[in-house]
Amino acid sequence: MMSILLATYNWPQALKLCLESLGTQTDQDFEIIIADDGSSKETQQLIDNIKANFPVAIRHLWQEDQGFRKTRILNQAIAAARGNYLVFLDGDCIVQPDFVARHRELAQAGHLVTGSRVLLNQALTSKLLSWVHWDFKRFTAALLSQRLSGGINKYWPLKIKLGNGSWRNYQKFVWRRIKGCNMACWKADALAIGGFDETMTGWGHEDADFVFRLQHNKIIRKSGSWATEVLHLFHRIHDQSNAAENARRVRQKILAKVL
Repeated sequence: MMSILLATYNWPQALKLCLESLGTQTDQDFEIIIADDGSSKETQQLIDNIKANFPVAIRHLWQEDQGFRKTRILNQAIAAARGNYLVFLDGDCIVQPDFVARHRELAQAGHLVTGSRVLLNQALTSKLLSWVHWDFKRFTAALLSQRLSGGINKYWPLKIKLGNGSWRNYQKFVWRRIKGCNMACWKADALAIGGFDETMTGWGHEDADFVFRLQHNKIIRKSGSWATEVLHLFHRIHDQSNAAENARRVRQKILAKVL
């Protein structure tokens, strides 16, 4: 079984669309673990309402809001996962109906997958948040016009899906296209490196650190582009005051080549 580790913080309207998109997957052999970094009761109420009639199991892990501590709650989610394969997703992303199926197709022993995202602008995001329920067919009906008007920044990766193959493999570590909102690895591999570095707090680069340490532990990085794209809702920029320090620490590990 696969475990979707879904990180969220105080945006229940977006989380609702995300969960509804997961509820319409063509492959439903998975569980959802919501890794909640201190959201208010509104998020808890949303999850309670949705999970009652949801097609797959949902578990909600919550920690007190003491600032951005995504690494800590994700490590709790990794430990709690019943699946042997983990897909990391953020609650401000909507997935395509074949998201789980595509990740399962790309899953391979000794590999991790880094997917990509399609950015939505503020106007389209506001429109989708006003919908009563998520509807992928309704969204794709106007896909080309949304691309031409700037509603989305990519079109073809949502229309053309490419299969598996060694051409997806990275030969070395690169920072490019590492997105914590869409990546996957085996649970055993995540545990072998001690999960995320919990000393990295504040927004930024905890995902790059995680991927680097997996690769340094002989896990091959594979691209999930043109297969697993998620729709990333527009939101204001996070507090990036810790980003430079987090990036410095990752670079230090790369240079030293130590865990």
